[in-house]
Amino acid sequence: MVNRQKILVTGGSGQVGGELNKLADSYPQFEFLFPPSAELRIDDFEAVRSFFNSLSPAFCINCAAYTGVDKAETDKERAFLVNGEAVGQLALICKEFDTGFIHISTDYVFDGTATTPYTEDFATNPVNVYGASKLDGEQKALNNNENSLIIRTSWVYSPVGKNFVKTMRRLMNEKSEINVVNDQFGSPTYAADLAQAIMIIVSSGTWHPGIFHFSNSGAISWFDFSKAIKRFTQSNCKINPVFTREYPTPARRPRYTVLNNKKIQEVYAIKPRFWETGLAECLQRPQQ
Repeated sequence: MVNRQKILVTGGSGQVGGELNKLADSYPQFEFLFPPSAELRIDDFEAVRSFFNSLSPAFCINCAAYTGVDKAETDKERAFLVNGEAVGQLALICKEFDTGFIHISTDYVFDGTATTPYTEDFATNPVNVYGASKLDGEQKALNNNENSLIIRTSWVYSPVGKNFVKTMRRLMNEKSEINVVNDQFGSPTYAADLAQAIMIIVSSGTWHPGIFHFSNSGAISWFDFSKAIKRFTQSNCKINPVFTREYPTPARRPRYTVLNNKKIQEVYAIKPRFWETGLAECLQRPQQ
């Protein structure tokens, strides 16, 4: 029997990890490992090293993260531990075991002052703790392991977990009228499309370390996004556009975080789908 290469997916119960799990059967040349977070926390460095010692994965896809953008403002130490220090240590362990390391980062490493889509080499300048902690993870990963491959993404959603699409569906069922900000712009990313992009990279047979951007194509506001959800679900809820200043949150949000996907298209021939296509597909699936 041929030994299949092992792929360790940390944070496997989350949005992207869950979609990778669904794709596993389509890649029989790999053996996927989805340890529960209670069994393998990325901030438990001894447990991570022990896991690598016993199973020696060929690839590690890190989907684990501290994702509470507002909570991070008052939980800075934990955010930086999970999104920063733990990512750096995981990258270092991957280097020691010659494991290909893929890490998922965020558009929130940018300050939102740009007026054209962000390229990978654009200067970072996060405006909140969450973004700063994710940037710290990027930097530590690349400093500890020059072969790390980082994918920045944006506005991720799926039928599972906490995300904008699920929140809007719930609110549209509960309320006759809601307010949604109309002056923050980005690109929604269907987690299934991101997972597919990751597997194209893993199965390509080529490894190009560094930073890549991936999101579904098209730039919209949160208000535009909510209108599309309303249309696809045939909701009768009234949606009012509001300014960010009318909807204060503990963490400041960047105004514009559209990502330029040209590099990943050129290097790995990955062409992102239009955001509405992903959304329509997601909304046809059972919500969990």
